[in-house]
Amino acid sequence: MISEAEFRKNLEILQEQLASVCVSANRNIEDVQILPVTKNWPIEAVHFAQRAGFSRVGENRVQEAIEKQEGTEGINWDLIGHLQSNKAKLVPGRFSRIQTVDSSKVVNKLNQALEKSNDQLGILIQVNTGKDPAKAGVAEEQCKSLLEEAMSFSTIKIEGLMTIAPFAPNQPSIARDAFAKLRILRDKLSSQFNLPLTELSMGMSGDLEEAVLEGSTMIRVGSGLFGRRS
Repeated sequence: MISEAEFRKNLEILQEQLASVCVSANRNIEDVQILPVTKNWPIEAVHFAQRAGFSRVGENRVQEAIEKQEGTEGINWDLIGHLQSNKAKLVPGRFSRIQTVDSSKVVNKLNQALEKSNDQLGILIQVNTGKDPAKAGVAEEQCKSLLEEAMSFSTIKIEGLMTIAPFAPNQPSIARDAFAKLRILRDKLSSQFNLPLTELSMGMSGDLEEAVLEGSTMIRVGSGLFGRRS
């Protein structure tokens, strides 16, 4: 685990990089949020993020997040990893947003769990705009019907869309194309359903430039802040 001083230095470098990209994209840096991804790191990573002023963190696994939540308070948790439908019952009261909703089954299981707890939850629909067989996410052409189904539940607040670009480190145009497709899809659905869909969660440490240029409102950063696990 890196030290808090190293985390702060990494954060400073990331913020400088983000500011530079926002200038190139003619965007306001306040419109692009950094989501610290604390998966696979001990609870100290969450505390580092809190003390640096972050109000939310991202976790990949429900169980790992729950274990960390017992040692923290005053922070919101986003699930950014795949949600198995049988884990939906664990979500209410523990997560403020699920970024990876990609099936009717998951939407229905979340609604059932939320109805029992009399709770409401923010979601992002994950779309596989890069058509990458290694990535989760609903196909672009199926996103509309999933959105309509989610809209029918008062327990669910649809806040936007999310994607993970195909891994192609030497071909940034592949990531940018995936991000552009998500933005275009968001604009189309937002207009069609008169729904804000303000969040576009796209981009990580390696492709944040392409993501910001295409309109990302949230970049998910793990290794860029906390280093790589050995």
